[in-house]
Amino acid sequence: MMKPVICSIQRDVDVYVAIGRGRELSDALQFDMIDRTRIEIVILELTRNLLVHAGGGELVINRITRNEQTGIMIEARDQGPGIADINLAMQDGYSTTSTLGAGLPGVRRLMDEFEIESTVGVGTRVQAIKWVKAKSLRQYC
Repeated sequence: MMKPVICSIQRDVDVYVAIGRGRELSDALQFDMIDRTRIEIVILELTRNLLVHAGGGELVINRITRNEQTGIMIEARDQGPGIADINLAMQDGYSTTSTLGAGLPGVRRLMDEFEIESTVGVGTRVQAIKWVKAKSLRQYC
């Protein structure tokens, strides 16, 4: 079993290192190109959030298996200010930093499973999972 990859996110360059590590694992798990791109976008969004909203944190990228399914789990965690109203933060267009406000709602849409926990003054943890789709068994004539 693969060990989780833990990326410290403290500077802009760390974002691109994390995207590269996510690309390596999604390639190894044989995600199709569309899902690999989704995973890279999710890593970009979550790592940018760590920098902008929490001043840094860590991103954990891990292979996951459940009921004979294989996937990738991406977890962002920080010790930042936390999110006072998660429901509001999950609405498209809501932003505290003059951005488009598409980050967390977009992450939820791009992945198969999404979970967020946050405590004001303690920090935030976002976990997202993407499962590898079963390969088509069609024969090409």
